[in-house]
Order: sequence, then structure tokens, then C-alpha cells
Amino acid sequence: MIEILYQDEQILAVNKPAGLSVLAEGWQKDADYLVKVLEAQVGKIWVAHRIDKTTSGVLLFARTAEAHRSLNIQFEKHQVEKIYHALVNGAPKWEEKVTKFPLRVNVGHKHRTMVDNREGMKAETHFKVLRRGAQVSLLQASPMTGRTHQIRVHAYALGFSLLGDSLYSAPPTDLIARPALHAYTLTATHPVSGERVTFSAPYPKDFEGALRAAFAK
Repeated sequence: MIEILYQDEQILAVNKPAGLSVLAEGWQKDADYLVKVLEAQVGKIWVAHRIDKTTSGVLLFARTAEAHRSLNIQFEKHQVEKIYHALVNGAPKWEEKVTKFPLRVNVGHKHRTMVDNREGMKAETHFKVLRRGAQVSLLQASPMTGRTHQIRVHAYALGFSLLGDSLYSAPPTDLIARPALHAYTLTATHPVSGERVTFSAPYPKDFEGALRAAFAK
């Protein structure tokens, strides 16, 4: 069962577990994926946005075609506010940092995203240090755009790869078996009431455990 954070007749907010893709992956069409599992649980839903398979946290769906149109417009116009929490290797000397490195996605056989000042697409992420340690720090990341792996690559480009993110050169760790990224809150305008609503997802056990272990000393 997927943890439901909120639902009404128009929208559904869930706490997505890490390791489950939002939609079917081409080479595993018979495997479980989030939409398949959720529709068995709550009925028809429409996808308004996605987060990486390895990322946990808040995901918002529409439950009607009208709500889907409203959410699509909000995402296209960057009217949805998203806050992620990330555990990174190292200790930034800054308190806050805005990154605007242009990104080119799906590069090479590993389908990495890379900084490309000539051919990359506009991307912007706001970082804030929430907790600083000698070897690991907890950052808040607010993406202003929605490029694939945006937070992971922008953090890496600043010299602070996400804990467990071997795709972007993070050193080996026993603290967590995936990139330590969690979609913590999402704020959008309700398609019917017009009110701004915020949904928050608690940390999963692996993220909470890594955070606790990283700051145990």
C-alpha cells in the first residue's frame, strides 16, 4: 500500500517510496510501477509530474481531466513550489547558494545529465544548508526548473555529490543504498478551491537512518 498524504475528488498526494518508478519502464512493462499500484488502490489518476525512481517523497496526481489540465499549467508556469532534502558529501562553506548551470540530459550509455554551457537547457536550483557536518551535510534544495537529475547534478557541480549517488561520482557509503534525495514538500493551487495547499512527506527509514548515522558523532 502506498502512503496517501491527501486525497479528495480532484487531487491525490502520496509519499512515493524509493525504488518504484512513476510509470512503466520500457524494458519492464510487466513490473509494478507507482501508477499501476495506485490505480489498484484508488482508481483512475492522471500524472502531473514525476520524480526519479530512486527518489522518495511527495508526488501529486490529478483525479479528473480538469484537475490534470490545471496542474499541468501550474507546472509549466513554474507555479508549483517544491522543496527537497538531500544528504551530501562534504561541508559547504556557504549558507545559501543559487545555481544556474545549464543542463543537457540523457548523455551517454548511462543516460547521465551534465552541465553544458553551450547546448544545455536553462536550469536553476536554490540550495540552503540545514545542518552541516564534518563529512556529510543536510541541504534543502528548491528547483526552479524541472530537468532530469537537476538537483543531483547541480549539487555535484558545486562539489557536493549526494550521499550514495554513484552515478555522479559519490564515494562508496554504507549509510544509504541510493542517492539520498527526498521530496519533502510540495505547494500548489487547488484546481477547484483556488487555495494554495502544501503537502509534506516524512522521511523514509533509509533516509532517516542515514541522517541519524551521519550526525551520530
